[in-house]
Amino acid sequence: MPAIVAHLWQSTLFAGAAWLFALALGRNRAQVRYWVWFAASAKFLVPFSLLVGIGALLPRPAAAPPLRIEWAAALQDFSQPLALSMPAQAAGTAGSADTGFLQAAALVLWSCGFAAVAICWLLRWRRVQALRRSAYATDVPAGLQIPVPVMSAPEILEPGVFGILRPVLLLPEGIRERLNHTQLDAILAHEFCHLRRRDNLTAAIHMAVQAIFWFHPLTWWIGARLVDERERACDEDVLRLGHLPAIYAESILAVCKLYLSSSLACVAGVTGSDLKGRIEAIMRNRSVARLTPARKLALAVAGVAALVLPVGVGILNTPAIRAQDVSAWQKAAGGKMSFEVASVKLNTGPFVPPAFPLSASDAYRPTGGYFRADFPLTGYVQFAYKIWPNAEQTREVRAHLPAWAFRDFYSIDARAPGNPTKDQMRLMMQSLLAERFKLAAHFETREVPVFVLTLVKAGKLGPKLIPHADGPPCDRPGPSPGRGLLGFPPGCDSLAVIRKANGALMLAGYRNATMEMVANSLSVLELDRPVVDQTGLSGRFDYTIEWAPEPTGPPASASPAAVPPEPLGATAVPALRDQLGLKLESTKAPFQILVIDHLERPTEN
Repeated sequence: MPAIVAHLWQSTLFAGAAWLFALALGRNRAQVRYWVWFAASAKFLVPFSLLVGIGALLPRPAAAPPLRIEWAAALQDFSQPLALSMPAQAAGTAGSADTGFLQAAALVLWSCGFAAVAICWLLRWRRVQALRRSAYATDVPAGLQIPVPVMSAPEILEPGVFGILRPVLLLPEGIRERLNHTQLDAILAHEFCHLRRRDNLTAAIHMAVQAIFWFHPLTWWIGARLVDERERACDEDVLRLGHLPAIYAESILAVCKLYLSSSLACVAGVTGSDLKGRIEAIMRNRSVARLTPARKLALAVAGVAALVLPVGVGILNTPAIRAQDVSAWQKAAGGKMSFEVASVKLNTGPFVPPAFPLSASDAYRPTGGYFRADFPLTGYVQFAYKIWPNAEQTREVRAHLPAWAFRDFYSIDARAPGNPTKDQMRLMMQSLLAERFKLAAHFETREVPVFVLTLVKAGKLGPKLIPHADGPPCDRPGPSPGRGLLGFPPGCDSLAVIRKANGALMLAGYRNATMEMVANSLSVLELDRPVVDQTGLSGRFDYTIEWAPEPTGPPASASPAAVPPEPLGATAVPALRDQLGLKLESTKAPFQILVIDHLERPTEN
């Protein structure tokens, strides 16, 4: 329903702009105004969100703007459904039954209206189709070049062109005996104009608009404007061909005297629209102003903008997600490397903290080539291949690794020459895992569900997401997040997470992180898919976020009627929006997953 409402007000504003253009073009050709009104009609069939979606399918420029500019963000909001006034979570629970009933009732009401309009059009079309079947071929009036079949029908109301793919000219039986040659020539010139302009096709398109959006009075008003400008455009063409205004006006009046005005919208006739106004305009035969270069430019710019801007927004805001080049950091670090000496043992003693964080973050203090850690194999794999934990990767690892790879802790002591970087330590760990654990693995690109991380409002960060340059430097503790917690996160370049209120609240933070690192670190929110950065923000940032984990259910000892406790604060997604100014959008994208091909228990030293 919000999407429908958004499309309706977008189309209404577009029609308002068309009306202003039509007023400005009042002294120009009616054909120009006709196409302006037809564009307003066609807009009902082409939502801006569709154009944005088309743009999203196109390749994004390699050098995309680092931050969406305001006009693009405004147009993106204009192209999207109206936002609900209440949170989506509340909307899904409060009054869902009432909402479902209203939507069902609205669908039934729309279906009834659509059926009524469609049946009305169908009956009129069948009526003319019956007249065409009863018509018979007739001779072409002498001296006239007619490019379509000419047929006479005993019950046709007025001359008219019927059909879209194979049009025919239907003439009332005996019309050549009632109109003189000059009058008939003027009337047929009018019909040929309808034929050249494909007026039956555009009329059919607008009939579809009226049937679908029958409830919107603007579609019927636009229909009247189309008929008026269509007939005036044909009148102008007839006079431009050299027919005298008096004779042409007399011809139209003669047809009106002999026959009734046709009410068939599927037939382009001669007596449509405001007949009195048309006759007055024909007799005045005022000169029609040509479009000035400025007006041509204005029309061209407006037309191109209506199509290109939404598509451009789609290109700028599309999840330009590419499978990440996992080999880039390995090439930069120097390629394949090995430790000089290494010891691998099953750890049966107390846990010893590692010499530096074994994570995908940049947190690292050079150790002079010394490596020491006590972790399960999964921890070493994550470190060696620089993998941020996410739901998709976790599912893959659990599906292909034996239980001991998660359960058993291994102590690894190793030394490397010189003073290697953290990424060089990763390369050495890859070699050690291949040699001692017989680990064989490869990255595989898959189309998987992901969350795209974007800004809620272009150019605006949340209160707890700040540029790193605006926060304390890395040699000082972080700012206080409140509630007696000082200096959190304590250091830079790594994710910090603590539990509060006996686990009912969680606090996470990161300092000196790129937005790609921020996106990867959001796996701590226990999301069911990877998060890909599409904020367009460059540079480094500090953030803290506090959220309440989703209730998993009542305790096992609780009664069957017990319900999960209410969270103590905002859950993950609302906290992300309110505290960091970020939102998650669901989509699918190519993503590289580490696949384990082979693994063996190590032989201890």
